[in-house]
Amino acid sequence: MRRIVLVLAAAVLAGCGGENGGTATLWITRDRGAHVILQRKVPAGLTAMQALDRIAAIKTRYAGRYVESIDGIDGSIVARSDWFYFINGYEADRSAAEYRLRVGDVEWWDFRSWRTRMREPIVVGAFPEPFLHGYGGSRLAARVVFRLPVQRPAAERLARLIGGRAMRGADAVSKENVNLLVLLPGKRPSLSAGGGQAPGDSVVFTFRGNPELLLRKVPFGRLRYQVAP
Repeated sequence: MRRIVLVLAAAVLAGCGGENGGTATLWITRDRGAHVILQRKVPAGLTAMQALDRIAAIKTRYAGRYVESIDGIDGSIVARSDWFYFINGYEADRSAAEYRLRVGDVEWWDFRSWRTRMREPIVVGAFPEPFLHGYGGSRLAARVVFRLPVQRPAAERLARLIGGRAMRGADAVSKENVNLLVLLPGKRPSLSAGGGQAPGDSVVFTFRGNPELLLRKVPFGRLRYQVAP
């Protein structure tokens, strides 16, 4: 009897989150982040599906593994629009019912058309992710690469922000299995991302403009897939 009680208690705790009381962040948007529907903190330790179900009215399909509707916004094969989700900027590779949130994770659901493009392996809108928390509890080493001496102070601050190192020169860009933030001069700010073909793979974020924009409380590019100049 005592064993049954312990098992039930463990199951209740698993459903209530955990991770020592830490939290993750959950965003719901549409049209590639152009319209924000909801932003909330959720307990770490929940699955991505459990966290979503806590804060929104959802409908699922395929035995609860995939999301069909959030707050009355339904996916449609005819319209070629659906819900997609990212963890720390990586397009997820599994059902939201299978991904368990860690402390600091950013879970982002976006409703968009897939008429012209289905996949978006990595997006910039959760910066400073994925530099901080990676994917599935694993993160790669991080580097901030800059070209001009005047960029050094901001590069060093950004390196502290993402838990990495600031380096000057093109040699750092060639490093494998490292997440890179490359700072380039430019009059009009832009932010793009490459790599990350599978969640957890190395990425290269390229920023043009004044790097101080990435150090704001709400960094440049927040809730966007990419930002063109």
